[in-house]
Amino acid sequence: MSTALTPPADAAAPVRHPDAPAPGGLLGAHYDHCFGCGGAQSHGLHLEARAGEGVSLTAEFTVTAAHQGAPGLAHGGVLATALDETLGSLNWLLRVIAVTGRLETDFVRPVPVDTVLFLEAEVTAVAGRKIYSRATGRIGGPQGPVAVRAEALFIEVKVDHFIDNGRPEEIQAAMADPDQARRARAFEVNP
Repeated sequence: MSTALTPPADAAAPVRHPDAPAPGGLLGAHYDHCFGCGGAQSHGLHLEARAGEGVSLTAEFTVTAAHQGAPGLAHGGVLATALDETLGSLNWLLRVIAVTGRLETDFVRPVPVDTVLFLEAEVTAVAGRKIYSRATGRIGGPQGPVAVRAEALFIEVKVDHFIDNGRPEEIQAAMADPDQARRARAFEVNP
């Protein structure tokens, strides 16, 4: 682990927001057009995350032929995306808007097409605007062999980060959504 991913000595333990989904609850897509979790992306991951205890969650996605790099195997970038999406979803349990600052990924074993990747993630510490987290992806079941793992640093931002940097059409459409929870979640993750 790099020093950038090591929480400082004065970092606090993460605190689950009182309005976070109950353990076992499906988080749902934070944005319908998100490549990681959105339903509107035909070749997206369609990753589904469920709240765990504390500031943790589990997630799953099935590797399809559209996700391959080498013949019959998941592309490493797709696996890193699955880890990033899973880790980013943790911020919904804290109820903060945060973006990926750093993501370090270890590829332990190949992940074949048609495999379900079972992911577990947790926030390990919070220091000011910095959120430290880690995730593990397994194949063959939730207790199967580790295929990928990652550690990440997320940085809390204001919604202005997206307004100032996003494409205006998508920003305006997301902000016009009458569903307050969907509107808030649209801006929860992604750099």
